[in-house]
Parts: sequence; structure tokens; C-alpha cells
Amino acid sequence: MSSILTNTSAMNALQTLNMVNKGLNETQNRVATGLQISSGKDNAAYFAISETMKGDSGMFDAVNEGLTSTTNSVATARLGAETVQELASDFTERVAFAQGSGIDLAEVQSELDSLVDQIGSAISQSTFNGDDLVSGAAATQTVVTGITRSGGSFATTTTTFQSVDLSAIETALGAIDLTTSTDLEADLVTAEAQLSNAITAATSLGVTESKLEGQSEFLSSLTDTLDQGVSAMVDADMESEAARLQAYQVQQQLATQSLSIANSSPQSLLSLFR
Repeated sequence: MSSILTNTSAMNALQTLNMVNKGLNETQNRVATGLQISSGKDNAAYFAISETMKGDSGMFDAVNEGLTSTTNSVATARLGAETVQELASDFTERVAFAQGSGIDLAEVQSELDSLVDQIGSAISQSTFNGDDLVSGAAATQTVVTGITRSGGSFATTTTTFQSVDLSAIETALGAIDLTTSTDLEADLVTAEAQLSNAITAATSLGVTESKLEGQSEFLSSLTDTLDQGVSAMVDADMESEAARLQAYQVQQQLATQSLSIANSSPQSLLSLFR
């Protein structure tokens, strides 16, 4: 039965067109943003997880920047310690040379004074952005290395290392004066002990630098992994979306034509009254 009051075909065609338009709009939005999930209404669980992971990725990246700065400070300090080590080695060799007979101790002392001056210069220049890890008493340094989430709790992870006191080495070597010494052998023992301290300091800073570099590389890889995880959850498959977009565009054209045909159906009823 046909009715001029209720056009069922037009109503069905309109519903179909509305559904097609909705799907087309959603697909166009995914194509425009590159995101399959851009808000909580798309998928609340995935959206919450992805936003948390994005936050963690950003924090890891920020921590890594701070870690890089600390690594640079340690690397600078390590270079200074290695320089002091080399100079302390030269110093010890000259004191050992002075143990022989017929040695001009004043001349040797002049060499030692020059080496001590070089040690002082190396120490004063072994800072990075004002961060001094080579002067003053050795102290524990704490560095934030990342964050952790466990059982709903949030915390930072840290590591520690010791600064070194190269100034003590400079002071001890500077106190040696072969021209007034009454025990050259004791002076050699002192010089050798300070060389050992310089080696220990350089080794300690080298181990710390290696540890921090390893953690920095881990954070970089971890950040990449988190970003890839977020991408897998929320990014749109652009190949699929492109094919879906073309399909919706064809469906929209057909639905529009169907609605036009359905709307013209009541007009055919007029022929019955002619």
C-alpha cells in the first residue's frame, strides 16, 4: 500500500544515508588526524593506556636529557682525572730520578713545580656547566635514572656515584720539595701513593661514565618502544582508511540517489488521479 503521508522508502533511504555519512565523517577524521583513537569516546581503555604511556615516554625523555648532562660532567671529570694521572706519573718518575747520586735537585724541583702547576690547571678546567666533580672532599652524587610504575604506585629510580678529590693530590704533590727534603725515599713513596690515588679516581669516573651511558642508551630504546606501543594502539591504518574512504564515498552517492528515488515515489500517485 502506498501512502502520501508516510514514505517508508524515503525514511529507510534517509537512515542509510545518515549511517553512511557518519561512517564517512569518522573515516575522514582518521585520515586527517592519522589516529584511530583520538579521544575517550573512541575506545576508553586504549585511550587511557595510550595517554599514560605517552606521559611516561615524555618523562623518560626528560630524565634522559638530565642524565646526558650528568654524563657530560662525569666525562669531563674523568678526562681531568686521567690528565692528573699522567702528570702524577711524570712527577713520580722525576722523583725516582732524583734518588740517584749527583743529581741537581733544584733543577728536578723546577720540573716538579711545573707539573704541579699543570695539575692545578687541569683540575680547575675539569668542570662542565659549573658542575665540579673533582675538587673538594669526595661526596655521594645521586642521579635520577628513570621512573617506575608498580601496583598503582609511581616512583623514580636513582643511582649513585662518588665524586673525587683531585685537589688533595695536587696539595700532597705540591708539598714535596726535594731541595729541602731530608728523606728522598719518603718523597718517592708519597708521589707513588698520589699516583695510585689518581689512577683510582680516573678508573672510578670511567666506570661511572660507562654506567650512565648504558642507562642513557636504555632510556632511548625504552622511549622508542613506548612510542611504538602507543602507535600500535591509536594510529590509523592509512591503507585501510583510504580504501574505506573510497567505499563510503560510493555508498554516499548511491544512498543519495536512493533517497531521491524514494522521495519521487509519491509523485507517481498523481497519475492515478488523472
